[in-house]
Amino acid sequence: MGKLLWQPSEERINRTNMYRFMNIINEKYGKNFTEYSAFYQWSVENIPDFWASLWDFAEVKASKSYDEVIDDVTKMPGAKWFSGARLNFAENLLRYRDDQTALIFKGEEQVSRKITYAELYDEVAKVAKSLRDMGVKAGDRIVGFMPNMPETIIAMLAATSIGATWSSCSPDFGVKGVLDRFGQIKPKVLFTANGYSFKGKNLDCLERISNILKEISSVEKVVVVPYTEQNADISSVPHAVHYEDFKSSESGLEIEFEQLPFDHPLYIMYSSGTTGLPKCMVQSAGGILIHQLKELILHTDLKREDTIFYFTTCGWMMWNWLTSSLGVGATLVLFDGNPFHPEPGALWKMAQDEKITVFGTSAGYLAALQNAGVKPGKEYDLTPLRALLSTGSPLSIEGFEFVYEEIKKDLQLASISGGTDLNGCFALGNPIGPVYAGELQCRGLAMKVEAFDDNGKPVTGQQGELVCSAPFPSMPIYFWDDPEGKKYHSAYFDVYPNIWRHGDYIEVNDHGGVTIYGRSDATLNPGGVRIGTAEIYRQVEQLEEIEDSLVVGQSWKNDVRVILFVKMAQGKALTEELMNKIRQTIRVNASPRHVPAKILDVPDILYTLNMKKVELAVKKVIEGKPVLNKDALKNPEILDYYASIKELQED
Repeated sequence: MGKLLWQPSEERINRTNMYRFMNIINEKYGKNFTEYSAFYQWSVENIPDFWASLWDFAEVKASKSYDEVIDDVTKMPGAKWFSGARLNFAENLLRYRDDQTALIFKGEEQVSRKITYAELYDEVAKVAKSLRDMGVKAGDRIVGFMPNMPETIIAMLAATSIGATWSSCSPDFGVKGVLDRFGQIKPKVLFTANGYSFKGKNLDCLERISNILKEISSVEKVVVVPYTEQNADISSVPHAVHYEDFKSSESGLEIEFEQLPFDHPLYIMYSSGTTGLPKCMVQSAGGILIHQLKELILHTDLKREDTIFYFTTCGWMMWNWLTSSLGVGATLVLFDGNPFHPEPGALWKMAQDEKITVFGTSAGYLAALQNAGVKPGKEYDLTPLRALLSTGSPLSIEGFEFVYEEIKKDLQLASISGGTDLNGCFALGNPIGPVYAGELQCRGLAMKVEAFDDNGKPVTGQQGELVCSAPFPSMPIYFWDDPEGKKYHSAYFDVYPNIWRHGDYIEVNDHGGVTIYGRSDATLNPGGVRIGTAEIYRQVEQLEEIEDSLVVGQSWKNDVRVILFVKMAQGKALTEELMNKIRQTIRVNASPRHVPAKILDVPDILYTLNMKKVELAVKKVIEGKPVLNKDALKNPEILDYYASIKELQED
């Protein structure tokens, strides 16, 4: 167990949605739950009762209720959820039509823009009418190549109100990256901004859209949203129309929400695509709705009076997750741009100005803040802030301590982990429980998450494969263009029949907390002993001389040797003395097996566009294997450097 960093007061616990829901369960089922672990155990043993109770608690809007919660709780994949129900995802997110602020949008160096719930409804109604007028119907695909701005949410809600299926990429994707995604699903309408901003520079989107459309013949209309300029020249873009000209000019429109089955396709999400063409995961309207409401209402303790922010792009599932906060009636803060522009504390100034109560970001961003010497708690007034969420990669113990030392002492820090595949979390925050350094607070309610050892048996207190051994509503309903379900099955169910294997290497401890050790396909096996890469990152990245690092296992002489790549901090050099310091730090604080065989200085660390370290592609190039799809990478040009390192061919 890590060091105890925070414990909620009894008064705070009693005010939470989790506490209220637990007491409803106590009353309804004659239980006496007072803390999370017993409540969690009940939820995984009584999955239909849990989800039926949550349906009522979250006040899911449906024109027809369900006949049964789940047809077979032992079936995975393929369990049928909430059969008989008829509902609409957008209707659940647009349940409020008042003057409370729904969206606050802040672009780089721009004045923030605010939209009320009433204005949001009216805007969605206008776009939905125009989509209907051009023949969009349930099942059509509508896509966004958009920054994280209000019009992206408006387009998504308008599309899903009709029952169309939404998919999005962020505008930093290259032409091939977009074609690899949208080209597979043949969209009817594409929403794009004319451009976007990054580090104070305006970047054009329309030329890329013109090139994309040469390859996607299904697009009948391109709706261009003004962002970096008001009236961009769209003459070179086929089927293009300005957003203001596209949306209906009628006022006082009522949205006609199509009432659809629980498992109607809502979103198409994509795997990272670093090992081939991205897999297109189709997710259901009801499944995403109820799963994300569970995570927001219970695990994040989100309420109507909250202002929630997540630093994300529209190419990452955290955008979809954040958007469901509308279903709670909270105020959402959308940010587009570089988080260190115009100064390193830009997001914290925004948190101060907009009185953000729930602040979501990535572990990488928190590490970058720490390295830059930013002390948000001392530099900004963060009085309203009560929860900080971190995801994308494991947050180190030092990262946890940094949050409590330099951001805020009385704060729930929820390190959360799940995936695009489920558009949610396996392990996340618990507002009625303590925070220990380096640990995710709990496994999600009704998520039967376990760590399996090499024999496929659940273990506590030791590392193993993250599995989920019971179905959950937000599982993909199918993969696109996978009629026999072979891609779907091989993605999760090939290793353990009827059990979801996620590909993370974790430990579940005796009090229910979870530690993530990295991707299981990137675990290191020197001498046949499995080591999580996160254990090495934790040691290396606390050294002030190191800005960033990447660890891979290189196949070498019938074994695996650990290779550590380091990007040096400005003005620092990788000397023999520093290498010895790195080795000693790893040996003492991790183990002798963790010590790398080679430590090499590199100009940059490889990341995906969603800012996740890419270990497998680097492993491939240093072993002379091809990397098939570089368009999901933020900086693919650096692979040539890794491939040319001569020292990796030597003892």
